[in-house]
This record gives sequence, structure tokens and C-alpha cells, in this order.
Amino acid sequence: MKMPPLRALFEQVRSGDLSVDEAERQSLEFLRELPFEDLGFARVDHHRAIRQGFPEVILGLGKTPAQIATIAERIASRGHSLLVTRTDRAAGDAVKAVLPAARFHEDARAITLRQQDIMPGKGVILIATGGTADQPVAEEAAVTAELMGNQVDRLFDVGVAGIHRVLSAHGRLASARVVIVVAGMEGALPSVVGGLVQVPVIAVPTSTGYGASFGGIAALLGMLNSCASGVSVVNIDNGFGAATIASLINHL
Repeated sequence: MKMPPLRALFEQVRSGDLSVDEAERQSLEFLRELPFEDLGFARVDHHRAIRQGFPEVILGLGKTPAQIATIAERIASRGHSLLVTRTDRAAGDAVKAVLPAARFHEDARAITLRQQDIMPGKGVILIATGGTADQPVAEEAAVTAELMGNQVDRLFDVGVAGIHRVLSAHGRLASARVVIVVAGMEGALPSVVGGLVQVPVIAVPTSTGYGASFGGIAALLGMLNSCASGVSVVNIDNGFGAATIASLINHL
């Protein structure tokens, strides 16, 4: 039986739809199963939402569609919202077979299912990309940030090869509470943006680029050596990690 979240039990007691004794019984059963659930091939961390404010996220890489669907169903069965990253349509179809309301995001390579009310962020997270090739990583960040309760503004293809494009969007950049900048090649865009705004800039190097970019290492090193203050850097292609940090900042 799917156990309701503790907040839902509280609301049922307050409305008179559930007795205190029954709520206590259901709460104890819910908490007994809460820390983690052993599926044999995975141990699903049902306690993570309490510890960190958002449920466990499924990394799709290396998992079969059947494994992803099984883990997703168990996460959703506890009333948690669902996020699967780095996945594909086959996994999306498998998840939708057990969770029809789930959505597969082609560009972001992600699966989502919103099931719980999340406190909204206090401002806008703006996500900028150097080029169109950086968009999959940016969409991973955008889908993640939106599921975590944030308003997202997308500003794509404003790389430094045509620097007037990002300068023309200065008003949008300045009005954001956090800016995520996703770029490959030499990774110069976060430094430019960092010099234009007075809010945190989270830089995401991507693996986009020619041979000497070394799969994003050149962009990573360029961003780590940024001369602009207020710029922090996550790992190569890590849109999810950037969005998680941005969401924490936006909820402060």
C-alpha cells in the first residue's frame, strides 16, 4: 500500500478525516520503511527528501529501462517527485508504463514526475548557453531547476564569438537571482557574464569543442581560472549539479 506523506496525514487529522490513532499507526509504518528500500540491484534512499529537501535522483547511465522503471515506481510510491537524468526514450517508455503521468524530456534526456508541493524559489534562475550544441546540458539544468520549484529563464546561443548577443540581454541577466552559464570550446562566457552581474554565476563546462578542447577539459580549466569574481564551476556537462546549487541559493 502506498503510504501518504506525513504532511498529508497531518492535514487529514486536522480536517477530521482521520483519527489521531490511525494517523500515528500510518506514520510509524511510513517511518519504518523510510530510510531505504533494498531492491537487490539498488537501495532506494527514501529519507533523502527529509535530509536534503529533494528526493533521490536516478542517474540513468548504466541502468536498464526495467531497472530505472522499478526504482522510479518505488520513489513515486512514497509520494516523492521523480527525476531521472541521463536517460533515453526507451527508459521513458518503461517509466510511463508504470507511472503514466511521468514525462520524458527529449532535449534534457530526463524523466520527471511532479507529485509534491515544493516551496517556490524567490527569484529567477537564468540559464545561458554559449551555443546551440550546449543546449542538452542547459535543458538538463532547466528541467531540474523547474522541478525543484524555480522559475527559469532560458537565454540560448549567446557565446562570445558574437559578444553583442549577450550584451543585448543585460537586463535579463541583471534581473536574475542566480545565473547558470553553460559553454564549451574555450569556456569564456561565464567570465563575461560574471563581469556584468552582481549575483552568483555557476559555470558549466561542456564537452562541446574540437580536439584540443579535450572533451571539455579546456573549458573546465578556463572557467576555473576566471578573472571575474562570483563565478563557481561544476563538473563537465553537469547541468543537474548546477541546477541543484542554483536552486539552493534561490531558496535561501
